Order: sequence, then C-alpha cells, then structure tokens
Amino acid sequence: MVRPGGRSARVQASVHAAVRELASELGREALTVPLVAQRAGVTPSTIYRRWGDLQELLSDVAVERLRPDTAPGDHGALPADLTAWAEQFLDEMASPAGRAYIRDALLGDPDGGNAGQCSAYAAEQIDLVLTRAAGRGERTPDVETVIDQVVAPMMYRILFRPDGLDAAYAQRLVAGVLAPAGDTA
Repeated sequence: MVRPGGRSARVQASVHAAVRELASELGREALTVPLVAQRAGVTPSTIYRRWGDLQELLSDVAVERLRPDTAPGDHGALPADLTAWAEQFLDEMASPAGRAYIRDALLGDPDGGNAGQCSAYAAEQIDLVLTRAAGRGERTPDVETVIDQVVAPMMYRILFRPDGLDAAYAQRLVAGVLAPAGDTA
C-alpha cells in the first residue's frame, strides 16, 4: 500500500505546524529546536538531520508560507489583472508577517535555493496572468520584464526603503511595464 506523502511528508507537516503554532503562541524569538520537536512529536535529532538548525527550519517554513494559495484573479484585461496581482503581492510581502517570512527565507538560505523558490512562485503567478492576457489577444511583456520592472523594485523597497509602499506605488510600476516602448508618461 502506497502512503500519500509517507513519513517524511508527515514529519515536515507536523514540524511546520509546530513552528507556526509556537511562533503564534510564544513569539518567534522563543522558538528552539527542542521546543519545536516536542510540539511536533519528533526528536530534536530529526529536525537537525533534516534542516540542520533552527534558522534553516524557519527558512523552510517561510518559503512554504510565501507560496500563493490561489491563482491570480481574472479581471478581464491585462492592466487590471496585473495591477490586482501587484497590489496583493505588495500588500502581503510588505506586511509585518510578510517581511518576517522574507527575512527568514533569506537568512536560512546559504545556497539561494529558497530565494529561487520564492522567485519561482512570483514568476508562476505572473506567467498565469500573461498567458491569460495573450489568450485574449492582448500584447504582453515577458515574465522576466515584469519581474525586473515590477517585482524587483517592490522587493527592494520592502527590504530597504519601506516608506511609501501602497497600492499607488504598485499601480505606477505596472503602468510603466505596460506602457508602449518610448512612452514615459
């Protein structure tokens, strides 16, 4: 009999749940590997073997929490779809919880794999928006252009210059990436 996910998936799910619960109850600063292990019903050595240390565990949990829950909404036209996506992305990532997840995802990521996975989440969402628009016959930029001109500036501002991050900022970035070449207005 094949077990869906198996033991490894169950361990990951229970440890992730323990981290989220304990962080909510006690605060992130109070987390320790033994405390998480006790709550998850595993040994500390299981956590150390799988994640290495607490920071890598927090990074893994953060990447999972940064995964979008739903597909981007369909508002009937590329400008509306991409603007709605960018506003939601900015709102979620710039929130205190979003910033904490970003920080954790990057701090426990010595090889860049978690950052790459977070980038892939955004690229997948953008690709869905652009593919839908192209299917309607709309002219679209490519995914990397949207990453460079919308996502990258937002992430920079979220991490280093958080003032002025609002829907209007996201709207300006989207308008810029969708403006015809040479139109700077």
